[in-house]
Amino acid sequence: MNLNIDVAEGNEKSVVKLSGEIDAYTAPELKDNVLPLTKKEGHQTEINMENVHYMDSTGLGIFISALKSTNENNSTMRLVDLQDRVLRLFQITGLDELITIDTAIRGGNE
Repeated sequence: MNLNIDVAEGNEKSVVKLSGEIDAYTAPELKDNVLPLTKKEGHQTEINMENVHYMDSTGLGIFISALKSTNENNSTMRLVDLQDRVLRLFQITGLDELITIDTAIRGGNE
């Protein structure tokens, strides 16, 4: 179980590209990379999940923590290019109503 995290950090916006699986083993590293970005006042964090093929509830927890942090720090977070099976997790839990998710779904049947 592997997760590669590539962070391109800018002054006003950061782009995080993820590839692999988000689960109990990889979630702590994801949290360590994403949460500090959401704590920057007025900062935009875009998380590209095009190459995330699996995510469990631990991953959802990280995104809930990041959302809470953006609300507390007047920053924003946006998820883009989700695989359909990952997007379904957000839809089933109702998190797609709370987290900004780019509707362009990629890689439906991989």
